[in-house]
Amino acid sequence: MTEFALAWKAMTASWAVPAAFFGVFWGIIGGALPGISPSIAMALLLPFTYSLDPITAVVLLASVYVGAEYGGSIPAILIRTPGTNSAAATVLDGFEMHRRGRGGEALGISLVSGLVGGLFGLALLALLTEPLARVALAFTPPAYFGLGILGLSVIASLTGRTLVKGLIAGVLGFMVATIGTDPVSGVSRFTFGSPDLLGGIRPILIMVGLFAVSELMAQVIEPPWAHADQRTARLKLPDWATWKRMFKPHAIGCVIGSIEGVTPGAGGTIAAFLSYNEARRWSKHPEEFGHGSIEGIAAPECANNVVTGTALVPLLGLGIPGSNSAAVLLGGFLIHGLTPGPMLFERSPEVVYGLYAGLFVANIAMLLLGLVILTPCLWLVNCPKPYLMAFILALIVYAMRGFGLPFLPMVLGVVLGFLVESNYRRSLVLSGGDHAIFVQDPIALGMLVCAAAMIAVSVSRELRASRRKTGEAAP
Repeated sequence: MTEFALAWKAMTASWAVPAAFFGVFWGIIGGALPGISPSIAMALLLPFTYSLDPITAVVLLASVYVGAEYGGSIPAILIRTPGTNSAAATVLDGFEMHRRGRGGEALGISLVSGLVGGLFGLALLALLTEPLARVALAFTPPAYFGLGILGLSVIASLTGRTLVKGLIAGVLGFMVATIGTDPVSGVSRFTFGSPDLLGGIRPILIMVGLFAVSELMAQVIEPPWAHADQRTARLKLPDWATWKRMFKPHAIGCVIGSIEGVTPGAGGTIAAFLSYNEARRWSKHPEEFGHGSIEGIAAPECANNVVTGTALVPLLGLGIPGSNSAAVLLGGFLIHGLTPGPMLFERSPEVVYGLYAGLFVANIAMLLLGLVILTPCLWLVNCPKPYLMAFILALIVYAMRGFGLPFLPMVLGVVLGFLVESNYRRSLVLSGGDHAIFVQDPIALGMLVCAAAMIAVSVSRELRASRRKTGEAAP
């Protein structure tokens, strides 16, 4: 009971509860605005934490992380523009549900899936920080390379009807990811002398171009949409039948989100894509994916919200920030003279347990604030089409859409390009150029085998479908 007493004292003796609500609200706004990542939303508040007590400051920053990861799904569903990298997997089915007049239902599924994932991630953070931290230490550069290849293998399941087009899109994304500075030698590549390209091209910019701009161009030739009635323009929480359908994708999202979150550098994006892929693989209705599937929203949204808790495991257990957002939170600790790591539990246990309690309040705040602000968001996107299109354009690749190339593989290539390339290069430096290092590391070998199996299954499925169509056309 000592831990609960410390958490209760930390929450009642500070401004942590109001800070949690404000942090979630600010995070939702930051996540919903394309281009404002969770780490940027956190960094904008970092200077204001100087005058706060340590518990309130840490809870405020962590709550922004929770709110931003959820907020990214709002524009992904309503205007086909993921607000954060990890919300890219939500676009495919979330926007399709909205186009069919079920936007309120899609937002409700996203909200409760985020709550389930957030609470599950918090439970793991509180109970398994030390054991999970050991798992993170087992990842070497070859293992990270295998992780990136495993993520890229999801391309085989995101290609729609043509695997070749998906691979082309993935390679294009990988090419974009090479722009900037070489991760090993530091040499600039494909920058054409522009210092603005030294840091590479941010994935969120690619997503805005692929999803939002192309959608605007496509809508030019489409007829005006029908206005949603009072029923479809309101937030709709899942009923019992929907909850039963979401159980399996939630379980998948929790497992994958836990593994990816505790692995430094993996993050919610890989977790969301892998969860989407596995949810479709294990679904009784895989044909619904890409056409407004409930499971296609529940799995990635649950996974990327699990990461908000488990991503703090390496930070609290080892003092190693596993993501940009965790690095900002590390700055919040250091500002107040706190050093994350094993000794933090001994020297300042009230801060640790206050953080746990603050994250719990933040997840509840996410639910309450979501119930309040999502209906106005639905009303906004039901305004006349020309007004909304102009608004989206003000916030912000038609050729890919015209040729039928899928967007998600390119996004995945951009997001995972640096992870794959940098750890490939580092592994070869460690081995003196010997590629056998990738099969000598057991974690890397296991992930590469899984990636090969996923690609083989997808190729086999496509070949069977092609033969079936040929047989049907023959008579």
